[in-house]
Amino acid sequence: MEVEWRHLTATALNERAGAGAIVLLPVASTEQHGPHMATGTDALLVAEVCRRAALRIEGVVAPTLWAGLAEHHMSFGGSFTLRLATYQALLADLLASIRRAGFARVVIVNGHGGNMTALNAMSAELSQGSGLELAVTTYFQLAEAAMAPHLEDQPGVLHAGEAETSMMLALRPQSVDTARLGEATGPMPERGSALASPLHRWRSFAELSASGVIGDARRATAAKGERLIEAAATALAERLAAGEPWA
Repeated sequence: MEVEWRHLTATALNERAGAGAIVLLPVASTEQHGPHMATGTDALLVAEVCRRAALRIEGVVAPTLWAGLAEHHMSFGGSFTLRLATYQALLADLLASIRRAGFARVVIVNGHGGNMTALNAMSAELSQGSGLELAVTTYFQLAEAAMAPHLEDQPGVLHAGEAETSMMLALRPQSVDTARLGEATGPMPERGSALASPLHRWRSFAELSASGVIGDARRATAAKGERLIEAAATALAERLAAGEPWA
């Protein structure tokens, strides 16, 4: 079954809308991912998690919004970022298009840590403005408990570390420079660390990690990555199949 909006005809999408299909809108970022991994990592991973989840619930996956809020990565080069107002306006227009295509329920599925706070804060206005039944989630936060057993060194997804590198080795190994995995290490935070401080001050990512990595990518494997992607997709699909966002 085809679930990607970009591969479906307008007629097929009209039929899916009439059948009440849920639309998953993947949102991500294009930004540095250490010395070893492609800048499109977040967009590639969230799109695949959404694709697999949509297959389980007969949903539709909208094209991925590949740019997000990544000012904290800009000093490394190779990154794009949007202003907050631009990001909200872009999301509002995308959601309006989905609504005009006849769909009623949308889940924004985020794959970039820098988008999380903004998406939660904007969800009220986006919901009210679009007329959609709208939910917002970050896949690696929603699936943290399901992903944790497959990780050796970290409790969940950290930037360019064990989890993301493993998933990319499984999904698109040509986007991982394995010769540089030895350089792909950075601080390993505990909960409540400076990376998630209750007293917040914006800082460039370069102040947190000279390598652009949080955690340790050296334990990454493709087999581990496949298990992580499956765990994330299953967790998302199960929550949506149960109708949880709208219960």
